[in-house]
Amino acid sequence: MKTSLSQFMLRTGIYSGSNSRAMVPSLFAGLGAKRVLLLSDRGLEKAGIVEKVAAIFDLTGHGSGPELVGTYLDIAQDAESHCINDAVRYAREIGADSLLAVGGGSVLDTVKAVKYALHKGLSDIKEAIPGGLLYESFPKANYIPIPHIAIPTTAGTGSEVSPIAVIYNEEIKMKTNIINPFISADMAILDPDLTVGLPPLITAFTGFDALTHAIEALASPTATGLTDAQALHAIRLIEKNLPVAVEDGGNLEARMDLLQASLMGITAFSFALNAIPVHNMAHAYGALFRIPHGLANAVFLPVVMEMVPQLYLPKVAELAQALNVEVRGDSADSALAKVVEKIRLLQYKVGLPADFKEFNITEEALQLTIPAVMKDPAALSFPMSAELIAAIGQRVVPMTVK
Repeated sequence: MKTSLSQFMLRTGIYSGSNSRAMVPSLFAGLGAKRVLLLSDRGLEKAGIVEKVAAIFDLTGHGSGPELVGTYLDIAQDAESHCINDAVRYAREIGADSLLAVGGGSVLDTVKAVKYALHKGLSDIKEAIPGGLLYESFPKANYIPIPHIAIPTTAGTGSEVSPIAVIYNEEIKMKTNIINPFISADMAILDPDLTVGLPPLITAFTGFDALTHAIEALASPTATGLTDAQALHAIRLIEKNLPVAVEDGGNLEARMDLLQASLMGITAFSFALNAIPVHNMAHAYGALFRIPHGLANAVFLPVVMEMVPQLYLPKVAELAQALNVEVRGDSADSALAKVVEKIRLLQYKVGLPADFKEFNITEEALQLTIPAVMKDPAALSFPMSAELIAAIGQRVVPMTVK
């Protein structure tokens, strides 16, 4: 067991269960909220999810509880900076004193950034992250007194509890990061009913996002017993439940287990944060080619594990056990090969592609990924050579267009 300094903080209260969204007004009341702004996206509005959540506040009218004073729904993929700035301006216009996030990772990260901007008096979130990474830890980072509840509608990012907000800077085409232990939600509501309409493909790649969080946390040089416990059980739950949820989107037990696995995966990832080459590649490709983050992680995960084996070999036996892979008597190298094969099988079983062929990435565009990967904030702890980045790229873009 390592004795060097480590940190582990899960400050978000977690309420899980079917229809648990009904608790939102009373939880906000307990946090002292009076004027709630609901933030989501247009896709969830069309799916009826926004109305399902907003309607709960009809039961607390006439001054008996917090009031829903507005909705902001123009949130785009990757938590774009302009959406954050617009939402901050709207929150100030309507006098909102609290924030309700309903959505996937882009919505959840947007709301964390909105909270940060409101607290710091910012009008442009890019001002907070001029170099691409803002890292603030306790005691410099302090509690942000803006009541904040998050309801994830995908089981992937776990952003409702993480101290990280990934924000897309449109001007420089880069995913930037705010890391602060107090930007996560005060309360998280894991309601599987709100995930049953998620299409199979999105269910699959968001599940692989959570799996990537857990595996990169387990492999981290700064992992601890606390992070390993969260990572390993997240992997077990995803291996068991992701194929079920993809096959039968209405299976509430599988949906519930995946929501909790997502939360555990990001918790492990956030507090073991160090070498994350899969995320490093996924961030760069996502920023350049607008590939959904979970899909990028899904494609890169087995390829990076094969090409950077030194990260995964030390704990390959534990990883194999969590993935239900029999490796007794095998060498570490052989065990890792079996683990990668199992991940590829899971990838195939849930209908995910093994490469980025559909994005028509040209040879010229592929060259742009090398500096993009190198300058991404995720490269700080585990820089990769240009040759390695190019070799991984050739594996995921096998038929480049001239």
